[in-house]
Amino acid sequence: MRAIFKREIQSFFTSITGYLILGLFFLLNGLFLWVFKGPFNIFDYGFADLGNFFLLAPWIFLFLVPALTMRSFSEEKKLGTLELLIIKPISHWQLVLGKFFGTFAVLVALLVPTFVYAYTVTQLGLVKGNLDMGLVYGSYLGLLFLASAYTAIGLFASVLTENQITAFILAAVLCFFMYYGLEAISTVFGDSVLRLSISKLGMKAHFENVAKGILDSRGLIYFGSLTVFFLFLVVLQLKNGKRT
Repeated sequence: MRAIFKREIQSFFTSITGYLILGLFFLLNGLFLWVFKGPFNIFDYGFADLGNFFLLAPWIFLFLVPALTMRSFSEEKKLGTLELLIIKPISHWQLVLGKFFGTFAVLVALLVPTFVYAYTVTQLGLVKGNLDMGLVYGSYLGLLFLASAYTAIGLFASVLTENQITAFILAAVLCFFMYYGLEAISTVFGDSVLRLSISKLGMKAHFENVAKGILDSRGLIYFGSLTVFFLFLVVLQLKNGKRT
């Protein structure tokens, strides 16, 4: 598992695609937070906090994470190396977890430089340093849980096809549905208990609570369960593919 983990990280930082994704991530964040006029612009927001960043990040991750995961199994299947990995003396779970943690580590590495936003915001306030870092850390924790669910979904999409573009589109659609789609569907039922129940099946409701600093154990269990569920589907698909 450790070898697969290292290979996933190396494949990102030794490819032009990896650096393009890295540059695109910071470019989009920079433009929406500091340049473009709109609901995410920190200067227009008028408050010295990072709330806008944590509301924007899930939407950027909708495209970023599928871009990172689309090669994970699709390329292996296309090159015929997936069979070689499966027959190695490692379990299916070790293979899947190696790829999962490798991609997740890349996402963590992408988030670390964004702490400069926190420093910038502390300097922009009328009272310098007037930023609730406890809230910031809690929001980052929520973003990591969201990233783990997106990564598991992306791996599931990648294991279904050997076409990377198809894997990217499928992962983006599934992530969008799980993040916002269920909440959109719930609006059909008006202000009812059913609407609330359906919206809580989506990631958006749980993430927004965590992003506000509300560390509800139900939200953490939700993201953990969702991640494990999609990783289980990946393992199941690998086993079914091996039998066929």
